[in-house]
This record gives sequence, structure tokens and C-alpha cells, in this order.
Amino acid sequence: MSTDMTLDRRRVMERSFEAISPFELKNELLDLAHRRDRKSARVLLDAGRGNPNWIATTPREAFFVLGQFALDESHLVWSDGDLGGKPATKGVADRLRSYTQRHGEGGHVGEGAALLQRIVDYGIDQCGFDPDEWVHELVDGIIGDNYPTPDRMLVHAERIVHDYVMQELCAGECEAKSGRFQLFAVEGATAAMCYIFDTFQANGLLGRGDKIAIMVPVFPPYVEIPELDRYAFDVVEIKASGLDAQGEHTWQYPDEELDKLRDSSIRALFLVNPSNPPSVALSPESRQRLTDIVHRDNPQLMVITDDVYSTFVDDFRSLIADIPYNTIGVYSFSKYFGVTGWRLGVIAVAEDNVFDDRLAHLPKEQRDELNRRYSSLTRHPEQLKFIDRLVADSRQVALNHTAGLSTPQQVQMTLFSAFALLDREDVYKQQTQAICRRRMRLLYEGLELPEPALSYCADYYTEFDLAEWSNRHYGEAFTEYLQDHYEPVDILFRLAETSSIVLLNGGGFHGPTWSIRVSLANLADDAYTRIGQELHNSLKKYVSEWQGSK
Repeated sequence: MSTDMTLDRRRVMERSFEAISPFELKNELLDLAHRRDRKSARVLLDAGRGNPNWIATTPREAFFVLGQFALDESHLVWSDGDLGGKPATKGVADRLRSYTQRHGEGGHVGEGAALLQRIVDYGIDQCGFDPDEWVHELVDGIIGDNYPTPDRMLVHAERIVHDYVMQELCAGECEAKSGRFQLFAVEGATAAMCYIFDTFQANGLLGRGDKIAIMVPVFPPYVEIPELDRYAFDVVEIKASGLDAQGEHTWQYPDEELDKLRDSSIRALFLVNPSNPPSVALSPESRQRLTDIVHRDNPQLMVITDDVYSTFVDDFRSLIADIPYNTIGVYSFSKYFGVTGWRLGVIAVAEDNVFDDRLAHLPKEQRDELNRRYSSLTRHPEQLKFIDRLVADSRQVALNHTAGLSTPQQVQMTLFSAFALLDREDVYKQQTQAICRRRMRLLYEGLELPEPALSYCADYYTEFDLAEWSNRHYGEAFTEYLQDHYEPVDILFRLAETSSIVLLNGGGFHGPTWSIRVSLANLADDAYTRIGQELHNSLKKYVSEWQGSK
């Protein structure tokens, strides 16, 4: 094999990268691929990151139409060169209607204006909003001239986003079980993770060294954060080791894995659902078993479910629908709407929840200490709800008065949510799902392998297990040869060096050591045919080397 570095040197490098985060390994692979890219006619293909290459356009058009209207409203109040005034409330709904009627025809701007008016009418007709109060929140929010008030989330925005979350995560059934959910608008799911870990620790819900469970494979920070010295949690892995009758991964959780949660010393469970990278949602059977375990054996278990890929699975149902009392829901708009740069997400907590219950039953000494922590916020800090502590802790408590996601971000989040609520036929959802499914098919056609027949699959990523493939097609002797002569990341370096293709190691996600993650979201369709073909060629080279060694 012709490469730019000696085999021995590469193997030393591969071993040195085995323990680091796959996202850090990606930087080294990108460097190798760039060098190859510059020396050949091949275009670099980076399928290592899940940033989609599509965007939802019409809600953005509505955002920019609203922004221009908001500036006009500012000039109505005070116009002095580059200086304007704070938009007024009275009559703003009628003025917006006139504005959208004038701009509601022709081109994409017209589509944005028409959607904006439909969103406003939805709030008035379906949610019972006062027209001027509702439109003024949008106008003032997009201008961004005030601190977020309330700091947790703008009032009308919370209602619209709440309805969207209920629609997408639990088919509207959550409220029947638990009442309404309280939402905290945050800077994407990554911020949600940081805030939740911090508030758990600050409030004694999790202490250093406590036992937690994580369902794996998983987005690596969910494993890496608990390992930090600040937390040093005792981590129990719940492994998606399920196999079908042919011995292929289903990426579901066998009963014996879920039964680990019967241990009541496990205080919290973290999961990404659908998973990352297998991209498979919990089956109804797994959700039911997990629900039964919580109710019978571990009723104080705190569950944190990150459901960012939920919209890519038909009839998805989150654990916030099954065990709302125990569960914090985290949702990010990044993937579905193509807004990773906007940093839009929410934390959802049921009004009746285990977190408030656990706070109320902390030892008196601990409760007194927490009362002092939050005493600057209220005369009755002992009554401060868990979700409001999240908000305060996100700004070190003392800066609670300036907490909250920026109002323009909340407005864009609201427009995305309303857009999805108004899409009764799920046209946009079917478009995005079709993209991922088509690319999955093209990848496996290039591999010359049958496409995995996975139930509850989002197809946003795929995880290809090299060891499973070698066992199935060439037997254990070939698998042993691979493991004796190569590091698990060898194929990643080989692809980067020879083909300018960047993929990630599934072992870095606490999946099978010899697995590979491919993002199906961020490259053009024909790229996946090439990735499949190049991966197939690399696999054949391993086979040829093995056959030549016998």
C-alpha cells in the first residue's frame, strides 16, 4: 500500500489516538486528508460530523421579514438618522397584517411574509393570544432591545415551542399524564448538558462519586463529563448489544442490560434517543421495560434524555411521554432545521417531577445551605423549583437577572416550531427523512452490502462494525488477523491517507471497538456512493493481505 508515512510510524500514531475523543481524532484525520487532497484530484469528504447540509428556508424568510417590519416599527416611534425607538405595542398586530399583505406575493420573501402571518394567526386562533401582546413579543424579541423576560423563556414563545415539543416527542400525549411541561430555552443541547450537570451537583442531586448509568453507544461528552475530577461519577454502561437472528446489531438494549437499572443506588440515567451513532430509537419493548423498572424498582431515578434526532424516526416517542415524572427532556433544533450555528435548544421538565421532590427531601443541613445559595432571588428560596435553579445556576445565581437565551434566538426558535405545527402533512419532515434514507441506501450500494434492516432507525448516522462484517463473511480467523495486526482506527487513517475521506471511530462513542461512524447528513448524495466504494476497497485490501499471509 502506497502512503505518505511508513506503516510502523502510522501504527504508533494510531495507538496514541486510541484513548482521545473521536472529535479530536477527527482533526488529525482531516489533516491527513487535506494533504492527500492537495496532491490528488480527489475532493475531501468529511463525513465525521453531523452538521446537515440542508436548511429550513421559509421560517428563515419569515424571520427576516419580521426583522424588517420590526425596524419599521422602531422608526415609527423615533427616527433620527441611525437612531430608532423601542417598538410600541398598541395596534402592532394590525400594522403587521397590513405589512404582510403588502409583501405576501412573489418570490421567497412573499412565502416568508405569508408564513409569518399564518404563525401570528395560529397564536391568536389556536392559543388564544392577545394579538398585540403576541406580535409585540415577536417584534421586541427580534429587535433584541430588552433582557429576556421571563428569563426562563418568553411567554408566548414557550407556549408555541411547548406545543411543538409535545407534537414531536410524544404525539401530544404528555400533557394527559403530567400536565404541562416547563421549558428553559438554552444555547443548544450542549448548553443543556452543562447546565444540568452543574445544577445536579450544586443542589446535591448528584455528588462526586455517585453512581450513574449511561446508555451506550452515546455522544462522547456524556461519558467524558462524568469522568472529570469535579464529578468523578461511578458510571454503569447500559449497552445496546442486541443482535437479530442473523447475528447483526439491532442497537437495542437486551433485558439484562436494562435490568442493571434495578439497582436503586443508580441515581441518574443519561441517554441519547435515537442513539448517536447507531441512530436507532428505543423500541416500544425497551421503553416499557425501562418504565416498569423505574416504577417498581427505582422510583427516584433521574432520567435525562437527549432527543435531538427524534424527528427523523416515524412515530417517535420519548421517555418524557412514558415517565414524565422522572425525566428531563433535552431537544435541539440544530439537526432538523439546519441551524447548528444558531444554538437553539430547550430543556423540558414536567410540573410534577422527581427533581423537586428530591430537593424537598434533602437533609436539613443541605437544604439550609441551598436556601442561602438562592436567598438573593426570593424570600422563600426553599420553594424555588428545580427548573428555576437551572436558570439561576446558568448565570452563577448572582447574575440571574441577566439570564436567558437571547430574544432573537427565541424568536427564530418560535418560528421554526410554528412552521412545523402548521405543516399538517409533514411535508418538510418527509423531505428530511428521505434525504437520510436515500444516502443510507447509496452508502451500502457502494459497499456492495445489503442495507441494514433496522427498526426505529433515524438513518442520520450509520455505525458499521468491521469485526461483525469480518466474522460474518470470512470467519473468526480473519477477525483475529485484523485484531493482531492492526489498531481499530487503522481503517480511518487508511481512508484519510488514500481517499481523502474522514470518518469517526465508533469505539470513541463507547460502541463496538472496531466500528465506524458515518454521518449521512452533511455531504452530497453522490459522496456516499464514493465513501461506500472506498470503504469496500479498503476492506478488500485487508482480506487480500490476510489471504496472502496464510
